[in-house]
Amino acid sequence: MQRPWRILIGCETSGIARRAFAALGHDVWSCDLERAEDGSNRHIRCDIRDGILHEGWDLLAVMHPPCTRLCRSGRRWMSGPGKWTPPKQLPKGRSWSDMRAEFELGIDIFTTCWTAPIARVAIENPEMNDLAKDRMPADLPAPQIVQPYWFGEPAYKATGWYLRGLPPLRETNCLPEPEPGTDAWTRWNAVHRMPPGPDRARLRSRSFPGMMIAAADQWTTAALTAQRSA
Repeated sequence: MQRPWRILIGCETSGIARRAFAALGHDVWSCDLERAEDGSNRHIRCDIRDGILHEGWDLLAVMHPPCTRLCRSGRRWMSGPGKWTPPKQLPKGRSWSDMRAEFELGIDIFTTCWTAPIARVAIENPEMNDLAKDRMPADLPAPQIVQPYWFGEPAYKATGWYLRGLPPLRETNCLPEPEPGTDAWTRWNAVHRMPPGPDRARLRSRSFPGMMIAAADQWTTAALTAQRSA
């Protein structure tokens, strides 16, 4: 009988991904600097770079690493024309050195996770800007971009998955898209229309349960079935 996988869910406090994988019988732990929202005793408060990646995991799924300075939409705060020229403007109360420090943090966490000694890695991150791409490992593929409505979630939020040793996600319960301008279309865009506030970043990055249920099944059950039949 195939043993359950040891799975680490990095940079997650909601427990949504942890619970999806645990429901299939795997030995799953989450980790983050903050406490788990569900109070689980299978959550470790730590910096993911501080040794936990070397504890014999079968799969690493990194849910919400710092990506604000790596993504294309954040590029304008990092540089003006060309590469690493002074930006035309900066967020209120922030300095260019602040932006550079956050950029370096995002690069370090992403590359540390991608190069971890783990056979299967999935990192959730938007498509990167050119400055971030210049710092990425040579074997990093283009992300697979998926939408929550592929998995039965009535929402728009393009989600990028950088995958190593894992198959791209397949649609499981694709919903028909609403007509633009309708009330349903407005509801589907709730993530993008979220007003400013102290919890905005956390809520915008929250995982969709339907997507994580599909990921848990396709990244573990299907792989274990293939191993048994090989």
